[in-house]
Amino acid sequence: MTRVVLSAAEIVAGYEPDLPILNGAGFVLHEREIVALLGPNGAGKSTLIKAVAGLVPITTGTVRLDGLEITRLPAHTLIRRGLGFVPQTENVFAAMSIDDNLRLAAAILPKGRRAERIGAMYALFPDLAAKRSLAAGRLSGGQRQMLAIARALLVEPKVLMLDEPSAGLSPKIVAGVFETLQQVRRSGVAIVLVEQSVRAALAIADRAYVLAEGRNRHEGPALLLRDDPMIAHLYFGGDPIVSEESRP
Repeated sequence: MTRVVLSAAEIVAGYEPDLPILNGAGFVLHEREIVALLGPNGAGKSTLIKAVAGLVPITTGTVRLDGLEITRLPAHTLIRRGLGFVPQTENVFAAMSIDDNLRLAAAILPKGRRAERIGAMYALFPDLAAKRSLAAGRLSGGQRQMLAIARALLVEPKVLMLDEPSAGLSPKIVAGVFETLQQVRRSGVAIVLVEQSVRAALAIADRAYVLAEGRNRHEGPALLLRDDPMIAHLYFGGDPIVSEESRP
């Protein structure tokens, strides 16, 4: 088994004191792995990764990054420790150009490495390179998502967590974003993915956790969960998520 790069255990957390949204949820992420967090609206998926990212107060539980406890460390410290986070909304500065967005994100790096890392992001996202002087607010939804991912990857995180990266995007654009995530994983970055697009998430994930009411309800290999009728019925309100290969 590959080493664990990020773990969250028995997390109780919420936005208001004494009103927890999470009631013991957690997950384990191994190196070079994509793990999907799934479940109905209000299950606590986004709250879980925000708590891990230092954006939601944790009452009890433990978070470890590369074996070191990072529970309750502030978000800016976690970025320097190698934990990247892409929120669902407000994940770029709309009035700033693509280039200025990247330069701002690179500011925490040593000066000698900033141009190199920005160049690496343009190589990874050629669509952004072609429009580097364009304001982020004028980008398409897919391009904005690419810019948000590029900003998070600039500092070479060990782990990248994404909150609903497919939100508001067409199926074709979602396919492009998810192909990029597989490319990011191949580069050595482990990924935690919160998604409502269940089929798309399970198509690229190695494993998945299903949350409901702030607790872990089910987990397993993504290939098995795709065809699990219990998961489809109890948590997604529909028929089994049948892969293209298994269709008659």
